[in-house]
Amino acid sequence: MVTPFHRNGSIDFPALERLVHNVIKGGVDFLVALGTTAETPTLTITEKQEVLNAIINYCDGKIPIVCGVGGNNTEEVVHQLKTFGLHGVDAILSVAPYYNKPSQEGMYQHFKAVAAATNKPVILYNVPGRTGSNLLPATVLRLATDCNNITAIKEASGNIVQCMELLQNKSEGFTVLSGDDNLVLAQMAIGMEGIISVAANCFTKDMTDLINLAIVGKFDKARKVHYKLLNGIDLLFAEGNPSGVKCVLKQQGVCENYLRLPMTPVSEATSKKIAAFLKTL
Repeated sequence: MVTPFHRNGSIDFPALERLVHNVIKGGVDFLVALGTTAETPTLTITEKQEVLNAIINYCDGKIPIVCGVGGNNTEEVVHQLKTFGLHGVDAILSVAPYYNKPSQEGMYQHFKAVAAATNKPVILYNVPGRTGSNLLPATVLRLATDCNNITAIKEASGNIVQCMELLQNKSEGFTVLSGDDNLVLAQMAIGMEGIISVAANCFTKDMTDLINLAIVGKFDKARKVHYKLLNGIDLLFAEGNPSGVKCVLKQQGVCENYLRLPMTPVSEATSKKIAAFLKTL
């Protein structure tokens, strides 16, 4: 979920409430607070707690909530898990350490420490395009075997062969979710079970329909939804995330199009393309 802001940079809680209600109404199975799309690196620890508390309040127990807690300082991530107010959170989403570019052993030890610091289920998050390091299937499977509460992964490598290797060798109880809106249909065809989605912020019902159709094997119908959304999904990422999705949400009347530096709004040209796409919906 995005974090809406006012013009002065403060958090727009009424807009956040609208967003929560919209996505729940659109049929999503769970909410993700404080992920990448939330511009979390630009939020203070106090703001993170306020955003999380607000989402828990607005959700009001209707569906589960996943909270992003991750970083490239293992000791700090462990400290956050032990001190951050996570009452009302059902699972943790934790990104692979970024910038440091640790070895596979380093990532194994990092996530082992993360898992030991919480009794909540942990969803690993592999996104090499952002972190600079790739959490390989062998390391994921080792973590799932050695840590009982590491129960899933958000796999956003974009590498279908890597995804197949992970799916082929995982245990039955381990869940593999997509992190790539434009690939999720193909990924579900090879065995993934759903997605943690950017597009679901703004194309909620269509994304939910696509996933639910794929779950029951109705790929002919799911394919129609996929191609209906594909150009729009590409526009969401044309100038960075969440710049694209905030532009869409502004045009949908959900929140204003304000971001915190270093993120900036999309160009006028992209904004016009988004407006033209929305008319097709």
